[in-house]
Amino acid sequence: MTMENDSSNDSSVTEFILTGLTENPELQLPLFVIFLVNFVATVLGNLSLMSLIFLNSNLQTPMYFFLFNLSFIDLFYSFVFTPKTLMSFVLEKNRISFTGCMTQLFFFCFFANSECYVLTAMAYDRYVAICQPLLYMVIMSPRRCSLMMFGSYLMGFVGAFVLTGCVIRLNFCDSNIINHYVCDIFPLFQLSCSSIYANELVSSIVVSTVVIASSIIILMSYALILFNIIQMSSGKGFSKAMSTCSSHIITVALFYGFGMLTHIKTSSNESVDQRKVFSVFCTFLLPLLNPFIYSLRNKDVKLAIRRTLMRLTVS
Repeated sequence: MTMENDSSNDSSVTEFILTGLTENPELQLPLFVIFLVNFVATVLGNLSLMSLIFLNSNLQTPMYFFLFNLSFIDLFYSFVFTPKTLMSFVLEKNRISFTGCMTQLFFFCFFANSECYVLTAMAYDRYVAICQPLLYMVIMSPRRCSLMMFGSYLMGFVGAFVLTGCVIRLNFCDSNIINHYVCDIFPLFQLSCSSIYANELVSSIVVSTVVIASSIIILMSYALILFNIIQMSSGKGFSKAMSTCSSHIITVALFYGFGMLTHIKTSSNESVDQRKVFSVFCTFLLPLLNPFIYSLRNKDVKLAIRRTLMRLTVS
């Protein structure tokens, strides 16, 4: 542990030790291999989907513009955690500097917040496509889509800046062991020797605002879509509407479901370990699953894959 004495005889933590996912030495190598394979598959999956959207003219639509950005977020989201997690399986003590920890926390919050807003934009896009199809290209113009994405990243940045600031202003005195495999905000609050009431209040307001605002817009979009589907007399129209929404619904359910389970505040060690497991789904599995969810359940993407493979074969 690296410490520095201040004038009040307290110690200032300059680095943290991450406990990781497990302390069982027999599980270290298998977990290293599993997470390494997961990381490679996540990178290849998201890069492939982004390349597919970029190279195929039939995917140059607002829906796939948002999907491109979702894959972009998932791709870099995986770089925030995976290298350090892989190191935890091979190092005796997985140390991270205070600056490194705050940097990881910032990008964790930035990409998580941005993904909330991107999923919200995708829900609105589906609402316009199904409920106002004749005005779709007018409403979802390239300029409006770009502004929506800029707003998503800007609000993600502001939220991450505030949340990271809530941690930076705290004092860390005696303990520097984070009972997690990442620098998450609540485990860091538990380590602080400062009063965390105001910090918890601000962070709760920020997180609640992001989750509630995005959830309301998503739910309202799908409520209007459902109302429109009920009015459809054509079974074909119903089937088409569901096929365009099913991938997004699955992604939203997984992202928000595991996100809420991860951040439920509990005190017992068993519950903390359970939160680690739920966190694995958010930080490692969802970025891997999203490209496959949208590829396997989307006719346009499957058609683009076939066309791209045919081009590569001919060339």
